Amino acid sequence: MLMSVRLISLPVLLLAPALSAAQQLVDTHLHYDAAYARAFPPGEVVDLLERNRISHALVTGIPPRQVRVLHEADPQRILPLLGVYRKPADRTDWYADAELPGRVERQLKSGPWRGIGELHIFAADRRSPVLRRLAELAVAHELPLLLHADPAVVDTLYETVPGVTLIWAHAGTYPYPDLLADYLERYPRLHVDLSVRDGRIAPEGELAPDWYRLLVEYPDRFLLGVDTFSLARWQDYDRVVAGIRQWLAQLPPEVLERLARGNAARLFEPLNSGH
Repeated sequence: MLMSVRLISLPVLLLAPALSAAQQLVDTHLHYDAAYARAFPPGEVVDLLERNRISHALVTGIPPRQVRVLHEADPQRILPLLGVYRKPADRTDWYADAELPGRVERQLKSGPWRGIGELHIFAADRRSPVLRRLAELAVAHELPLLLHADPAVVDTLYETVPGVTLIWAHAGTYPYPDLLADYLERYPRLHVDLSVRDGRIAPEGELAPDWYRLLVEYPDRFLLGVDTFSLARWQDYDRVVAGIRQWLAQLPPEVLERLARGNAARLFEPLNSGH
């Protein structure tokens, strides 16, 4: 009997990756900095996304204008995210720059921006007036805020700006399913991007039971992403996407579809369906 179960299961296992490979994905966490653009000009990025069946990509960059260059190369596919860093060092002290909200407000008036971020901030600085003002601008412009932060920052933002839509990058700094379930219950406007957490979600490619339960219980709240935080990550893009597809294919079809495209389509409505 065990032999026959294995024989029946084998075609399913062989078929799942092929089905997953045909599934279009939305990548909600890419960086296209000036330093990467020299090695990956816009045309090569578009080809890379096309090869990996990435129908749309949410992209931020340093400096912010770098993303507009990529957006112009493929306006339907590239969803530009307004980054707030003019140079890499800004990542460590942007929340103390009193002039930053004014710059962001002006930029939001003249660009195809679909969100703000990524913002790196942790508990000690969670009451920054700059952070609060950026969250208020996100609400005023009906844009999500991509946040690289610990739980205390999420709590503080929802205390002070309850209407903000947050995307919690990398499933937070403590990516534990029980903690994430607690936060998703607390904050209906919180979404979670799973970038760079594939090793936790699916050790050796097999979807972990606690992550399976979490994704099935909250199928409308998760987003996929690669996070091209370095040039090496761009160079490894094919392999990372293949790994995401491997664990994604282990979910029920309706959950797979929501993570692959449905949740992003709702959050960034409308997604152009041209690809």
